[in-house]
Amino acid sequence: QVQLVESGGGLVQAGGSLRLSCAASGTILSINAMGWYRQAPGKQRELVAAIISGGTNYADSVKGRFTISRDNAKNTVYLQMNSLKPEDAAVYYCNAVIFSQYGSGYRDYWGQGTQVTVSS
Repeated sequence: QVQLVESGGGLVQAGGSLRLSCAASGTILSINAMGWYRQAPGKQRELVAAIISGGTNYADSVKGRFTISRDNAKNTVYLQMNSLKPEDAAVYYCNAVIFSQYGSGYRDYWGQGTQVTVSS
């Protein structure tokens, strides 16, 4: 069984920074992509940033402010968020595409979400 556990959310003033972490645990044979999504009230969940094989992808709204990184030895992905804006406030979800069992292929896993609140 695979679990993703997030940490690092909280309340920050506009212009401030937060660092999110997400650690994958359990039976993990291989991890393909890892990423962060967010969902604000009344809005659809959207991709914030993803990292796969060293390559990264960012939503236009966070380019230049957010940085995604990954520690393969720890099965952990990070999201460094700088220059936060009130519109960045949302529940942030970690996602990972993981191969955990022979015969089942890669599957999507999600964390429980961590709240990020940005005060103006």
